[in-house]
Amino acid sequence: MPSDTPTGLLAIAPTATSIAPTWFTTRSNDAWIEFQSLPLPGLKDENWRYSNAKKIELADHAPAKETTAEQSKAALAATEGLKERAARFVFVNDILVESDTSGLPAGVVCVSFAEALKTHADVLQQHFMKADQALGSSKFAALHLAHLKAGTVIIVPKNVVIEKPVEIFHWVVGDHAAIFPHTLIVTGDHAEVSVVDHYRSLEGEGGLSIAIADLVGGSGSKITYAACQELADDAQALHLSSITAGRDASVKSFQVQLGAAFSRSESVSDLVGQGARSDMLSVSLPIGDQIVDQRTLQRHKAPHATSDLLYKNALYGQSRSIFSGLIIVDEGAHYTDAYQTCRNLLNSNEAEATSLPGLEINADQVKCSHGATSGPISDEELFYLKARGISDSESRKLIIEGFLAGVVERFGNSELLDNLVARIDEKLERAV
Repeated sequence: MPSDTPTGLLAIAPTATSIAPTWFTTRSNDAWIEFQSLPLPGLKDENWRYSNAKKIELADHAPAKETTAEQSKAALAATEGLKERAARFVFVNDILVESDTSGLPAGVVCVSFAEALKTHADVLQQHFMKADQALGSSKFAALHLAHLKAGTVIIVPKNVVIEKPVEIFHWVVGDHAAIFPHTLIVTGDHAEVSVVDHYRSLEGEGGLSIAIADLVGGSGSKITYAACQELADDAQALHLSSITAGRDASVKSFQVQLGAAFSRSESVSDLVGQGARSDMLSVSLPIGDQIVDQRTLQRHKAPHATSDLLYKNALYGQSRSIFSGLIIVDEGAHYTDAYQTCRNLLNSNEAEATSLPGLEINADQVKCSHGATSGPISDEELFYLKARGISDSESRKLIIEGFLAGVVERFGNSELLDNLVARIDEKLERAV
């Protein structure tokens, strides 16, 4: 076989499904053609500056196969999440194996993506993957759409408040298996919902998750969303999220990067309504030679809107982090209030953090700022703790926990906060 013959996801066409409506099948087929026609982002692509799209090894992966009953049972046994929740979905290799929506108020739609294609196609046609891929991953988004068959659709009617979170688990099983989860959240006026997506590995070498989340906030509504990526250390992850915040809507998104050899997140926040607010949060803890690549865009399209971004990375070993963020204030988006902060804590001389914040302002009467810091733990902090009998490794662990805690606490769910702190502790034990 010639060396240039496409293999893996580069060559495996998506499997057609008979249950999908015509419009979706058409979009899926067009996406496969688009994927094949688009080049892989290269070194000269500004959106992939300091990174490498080849880290997502498409030729080495194939769509995940259906698991055995024993594997599904093992995944369910390993699914430990929130005790206080309104609903839970568990997917294994893009197949729904458990769903529980008993805690949801009447009128709320919370179904699998496959079910939504049959019962709520009108909402999908209006909101599903409507955002442009402004941060460089159009090729991967097309691949996602071509292979998409799993995910969750949540539609919250006007004035309905869901007090407890909806929790979704996506497990990948098998050698070099690829999954393509999708989450769509649409809130009516003054509705409220909180959603947590988990991405985890069960068994097998490698693994790849190319996931997309669409968050659409109606007037005066509130969406709180967390994507917790905890795949195996030899896996790869790409998470794309789009936020659309209407008038006086508030959308809070949280990216947690704890796993994968290479992980990339792209988060675009469009503030399209006057008085809208977007909070964009992230924590990562790369160790060894892990790479965390983060790209963000805050687009202010209406006046009197607010966006606040806070990303924190704590790096060990020879790990690397890349942050590239841009705030764009459109003409007419007066009285914009926008912030962007990225902070990196380096715990070895070999760790490397690259930060590229930016502003593009086209309106008057705005308040915008951006900043980035990188540096090691100060000797004074370590000395203070050592003087009280705390070892160097334990001192570093305590300082890092405190460094990341400010972001985690802003998410606002105390039980999820406790779970995340425990998962961060587990990884710190491997790092120190």
